[in-house]
Amino acid sequence: MCDERTVHEDEEFLADAANVSRRGFALLGAGALAACSTTAGAATLTEQDVTITTPDGTCDAHFVHPTRGRHAAVLVWPDIGGLRPGFRTMGRRLAESGYAVLTVNPFYRSARAPVLAEGEAFTQPDVRARLMSYTAQFNPESIARDATAYIGWLDQQAAVDTRKGVGTTGYCMGGALTMRTAAAVPSRVRAGGSFHGGGLATDAPTSPHLLIPQMRASYLVAIAQNDDAADPAAKDRLRAAFDAANRPAEIEVYPAQHGWCSIDSRVYDQVQADRAWARLLALFEANLA
Repeated sequence: MCDERTVHEDEEFLADAANVSRRGFALLGAGALAACSTTAGAATLTEQDVTITTPDGTCDAHFVHPTRGRHAAVLVWPDIGGLRPGFRTMGRRLAESGYAVLTVNPFYRSARAPVLAEGEAFTQPDVRARLMSYTAQFNPESIARDATAYIGWLDQQAAVDTRKGVGTTGYCMGGALTMRTAAAVPSRVRAGGSFHGGGLATDAPTSPHLLIPQMRASYLVAIAQNDDAADPAAKDRLRAAFDAANRPAEIEVYPAQHGWCSIDSRVYDQVQADRAWARLLALFEANLA
């Protein structure tokens, strides 16, 4: 997940004018958010801010879905920046492809969304320390409780077709949370996507990859090139675990920096993000019907 290493690597990456030119995208303005909605108009959407009761409190979240019909549900775990306008836009884009999408505030135990005020960024040491303190509220049991509550809530919504499987996506720290979700509710979660996910396969006894035998989900694991360079063995642990459990998984290192799929990230890479997005839609189409 994001840490001081990724901050420094991003700064080095952005200092290279060739990388900025290759990305060819203005990330800090409205253009970045608009570009994500490439299928705008494909479906009329209904969206609302919602609150979900969990065993540990009340989570604030964003729910968006096509206005007509019932659809497979998708649970989105944001990166360490939490639920914010960029992730609402990404949720809308997924809904335009025909899904009922719930994007949660993973830090609800500590603060309501948005957890970053205007002008704040993960690159600022005091902000980074605060966000990391929020993640300290996580543990495998609490995430499993949250995931169960979120999927239970989704299954009660009129826009959700419970005959179809549930998908889950996660970015940065959210990548690991998708795996805990798939293991917590294996009867419902049939597909998961991790994008520049952190801590998926470690030596810890609570490493998410050890949960793979409990899952019934097919997976897409999109790894950032600098994350792979920092821990090249992680992808091999993941492949071995998925193979041993006979679970389908597409695991690939993308030529992009940690954070490249989050549309408001400093290192957002539209070409590689669109490529990863297309693989996610293919995963969902194949497994959620």
